[in-house]
Amino acid sequence: MAAGFAIAGRAKAADIDVVIIGAGAAGLAAGHALKAAGRSAVILEARGRVGGRAWTDTTLGPSYDAGAMYIHWAERNPWATIARDLGVQTTSESWGGGFRAFADGNPMPADDRRRRREAFRQIDRKLETADISSRDLSVAELLGDLAPETAPVAASGLLLSIGEEADRISARDYQRLWAGDDLLVPSGYGNLVARHAEGLDIRLNQPVEAIRWDGPRVSVTTPTGTIEARSCILTVPIGVLKAGTIRFTPALPPATEAALAGLRMGALTKIALKVVGDRFDIAPGTTLIESGKPEQLISFEMYPDGKDLVIGYCGGDFARRLSEAGPDAARQHATDLLARMIGGDFRAAVKAVSFPAWWTDPFAKGSYSVCLPGHEAAREALAQPIGGKLLIAGEATAGGGAMTVGGATLAGRAAAGTLLKLKA
Repeated sequence: MAAGFAIAGRAKAADIDVVIIGAGAAGLAAGHALKAAGRSAVILEARGRVGGRAWTDTTLGPSYDAGAMYIHWAERNPWATIARDLGVQTTSESWGGGFRAFADGNPMPADDRRRRREAFRQIDRKLETADISSRDLSVAELLGDLAPETAPVAASGLLLSIGEEADRISARDYQRLWAGDDLLVPSGYGNLVARHAEGLDIRLNQPVEAIRWDGPRVSVTTPTGTIEARSCILTVPIGVLKAGTIRFTPALPPATEAALAGLRMGALTKIALKVVGDRFDIAPGTTLIESGKPEQLISFEMYPDGKDLVIGYCGGDFARRLSEAGPDAARQHATDLLARMIGGDFRAAVKAVSFPAWWTDPFAKGSYSVCLPGHEAAREALAQPIGGKLLIAGEATAGGGAMTVGGATLAGRAAAGTLLKLKA
């Protein structure tokens, strides 16, 4: 279906009001908002599909969400409404089958499990009680007065949520992130996002190489040519912007560069194993957590929704090393660890791996944005219009909605609204 978007409803270059770079959630949201306002927009997407980091992977047969999985804070998340309008089922069920904790592949003693749970609870308690009004802290610094054996365990919980080491996470930014009820999309969050692309002029396989924004119009160059528009909304991940993949003429303003310097990409990573045969008396949805080394925390969701899959989750520098090592190394690590947890016979059940390592993906270069300590204003600064015709939008500019598809969607809508006001 996505390939059809690439040739649908093309506008003449002279008639284009806005060129949108990126067909992820932010780009799609901006496109729909502009279309509703009667403005013409073309979306250029580097990949051969839409959705960006929201992608339902079917390469192993059974599907799973390789990127975003939850409609977070569903009470105000636009995707709850979009799903309802499209007739796509959502559920609050977690498909859970309980938790089992391990240390170096062996069952963790009960006392150690209790200490681990208490350490995780201390993150929220510290954020609720610590005074960070005068100075932003890293989460690691915030946890610094915990017992030496407790602080690393407490911080490790962020590897599976933020995907980053605690000393690189702004406590103020973390504190302001929205919370609420979560929804799952049984048919795939990525599939839902892809459906929302219908009706937009999206041109696939068009990685942007250069943007010129000093003239009366914005010129955007891809390997197949240059397109001009009155304005541009740039929704690529900040990992791509920081890597210099896109050349800007003139260079981005110092304030924008400073905002980018205050952000980085986390590395939340999933390893999907196709497994068949014996399920070793493990109930679907059971979570096996290996936390013997807090810095190498990894969680395995076993047979989610009854599927022949095992999904491993890890983050931070450990996930970066695994991503750089490649899918064969990831498969070997996950299989060896699960064989110690379950039994050596598990090796024969593993038939294939899918390893969408966002950290090494050239069109993502990370999972989602993380605000560095002392740079809690970076998100708002990054969203400021550039030269009256260029805006950066995405989950990185979503404030309390950062790191989510819903936040990216709200940011895309906001960017479109800003352009409409500027060009009114």
